[in-house]
Amino acid sequence: DFAVGERMPEVAISELLGVSRTPLRQAMDRLVEESLLERLPSGRCSVASFSMADIADAIELRGVLEGTAARLAAERGIDPEREAECAEVLDALDETLANLEGTDFENYVELNARFHELLSTLAGSRIIQREVERASRLPLASPNAFVEGQQTVPDFLDSLRVAQQHHRAIFQAIVAREGARAESLAREHARLARRNLDLVARADRRLVENVPGIALVAI
Repeated sequence: DFAVGERMPEVAISELLGVSRTPLRQAMDRLVEESLLERLPSGRCSVASFSMADIADAIELRGVLEGTAARLAAERGIDPEREAECAEVLDALDETLANLEGTDFENYVELNARFHELLSTLAGSRIIQREVERASRLPLASPNAFVEGQQTVPDFLDSLRVAQQHHRAIFQAIVAREGARAESLAREHARLARRNLDLVARADRRLVENVPGIALVAI
C-alpha cells in the first residue's frame, strides 16, 4: 500500500492500524532489519527499493549459508529422528508434485519451507540456523519467494521438479556424509531462485504482482 521511497508517518500508520506507537516502532525496527524499510537521517523510515542485483546477492548469500549448513550436517552426522523427518517431508513433496496440473501449491509452499527449516538445523548449530533464517528474511531471498502465485506459469512448474531433485540430492549427500557435495548442491539449489527471478522479470505484469514484495524491485 506504500510506494517505494514513501515516508512512513508513525502517527498516521498507528491510527490506520489501530495500534499504539510503541508496538508500531518495534514492528518498523524489524522491517528495517529485514531491509524492507530504510532508516532516514531524521530517524523516520521510508519504503526501501531494490535492484535485481540486490535480490541476486541476497539469494546467493542464502545459498552460501545453506551450503555451509549442509556440509556441516554431512561432516557431523545427523540425528536419526531428523533424518526420518526429512525423508517424510521429501516423500510428501513427491506426492504433492505427482500431478503438477493439480498441485496443491499451499501444501507445496508449506512443505518446501519445512525442508529448508530442517536443513538449517541438521548441523546442530544454533548459530548456523539463526544466520540461515536471517538470510531468508532478506527481500525475496526466502525459498518460497518466487513460488506463490506462479502456478499457471509452465516454466515455474518445471522449476519445481528440478527443485525437488535438488532436495533429494542434498539429503542423500548429507546422509552419505559427503560434505563437499552437499555444500555444492545446496548452493546450486539456491541459484534456482535466481532463474525464477529472471522468469519473474520477463513475466506478464499480472503474474509479477502475485509475488510478495516484487513492487519494491526495479524490474
